[in-house]
Amino acid sequence: MRPLEGIKILDLTRLLPGPYGTMLLGDLGAEVIKIEEPEQGDYARWNPPQINGIGSRHLLLNRNKKSITLNLKKPEGRSIFLKMVEKGADVLIEQFRPGVMDRLGLGHKDLEKINARLIYCSLTGFGQDGPYKNLAGHDLNYIGIGGILGMTGQKGGSPVIPGIQIADLVGGGLYSVIGILTALVTRQKTGRGQFIDVSMLDGVVSLIPDSAALFFAEGESPKPGERRLGGGLPQYQVYRTKDGKYLAVGALEEKFWVNLCRGIGRPEWADKIPREGEPRCQEIKEEMSRIFLTKTQKEWLDLLMKEDTCVTAVQSIAETFDDPHVLHRKMLVETVHPRAGRVRQIGVPIKFSDTPGEIRTPAPEIGEHTEEIMKGMGYKEEEIMLLRNEGVIR
Repeated sequence: MRPLEGIKILDLTRLLPGPYGTMLLGDLGAEVIKIEEPEQGDYARWNPPQINGIGSRHLLLNRNKKSITLNLKKPEGRSIFLKMVEKGADVLIEQFRPGVMDRLGLGHKDLEKINARLIYCSLTGFGQDGPYKNLAGHDLNYIGIGGILGMTGQKGGSPVIPGIQIADLVGGGLYSVIGILTALVTRQKTGRGQFIDVSMLDGVVSLIPDSAALFFAEGESPKPGERRLGGGLPQYQVYRTKDGKYLAVGALEEKFWVNLCRGIGRPEWADKIPREGEPRCQEIKEEMSRIFLTKTQKEWLDLLMKEDTCVTAVQSIAETFDDPHVLHRKMLVETVHPRAGRVRQIGVPIKFSDTPGEIRTPAPEIGEHTEEIMKGMGYKEEEIMLLRNEGVIR
């Protein structure tokens, strides 16, 4: 038994935010049906980089899903979609701008008439209302408006673009999953579905509680490289080593700071942990920079990781997927795709004792399950062929 076995999700999302969320739901056992436009489908299918002609993002993000193609601009396509909703769909997640689904006659108010138990999740950049609701945007825009970009970087420098898409993955993907799971629990009590409005900007703003608390208390916006957890402390910092690699030092608590001072040969610093805003912070930071340049990353790790100092390596992606702990936790797995061959995947991040998540099926070819799904709804072979000839399905 899988955690979400028996839950059917209609997935109208593409690229990164929605597909990441539905991937997690699929990993946990939900039946995810990816509904794609017949001509080219999800852009992730053909965007580089590719493995044997298939977009590698598609291979990773769309595992454990089925694919059906539908042209929702045609009445016949909408009719098939409505039938899918009516015949036991639990969740619909879509990623269009506000109003698009309503104009197609497929908005929440339309669909709840035929399936009152349907949970309808709309994932957008700015939400269903407000001055920005119709603006286009990408991850950088959302973290820019939401405050994250403005406080990320070195002191006195320009904002630095984070290495991952925070708004897409967390504000969009993860928050959609939280909303959907919460609505499923609520439906057990009420018997009814509901509409979920997920805004990636809202999600970003919710991710800054520590910085917001400082602002609410002091009335000042955190600047890059100055605040406690933003680079202002020598004991919470990134340092370069002799071999050009880096260490992440997170010795915030006194016990870790004491151990670190002993480990780097500066026991005289241990009696007073540096505090935010103190002039000595910069002096200690500069001295620690010089000290860490005297040994290689491995030499420092061999010395400090066993001493309870909160010092670890800053790793490349290649090093991450060769890390013994990452491998032990099964966060790198290998699957087989019929066309792409052996494909490496990120493992399932949530571990269950009784109902573990798993990668059951590879990412589907576009429209791979169209015939299977339509026959399951009662369509006959000749009807499917006619719809294919008319460009309603692929």
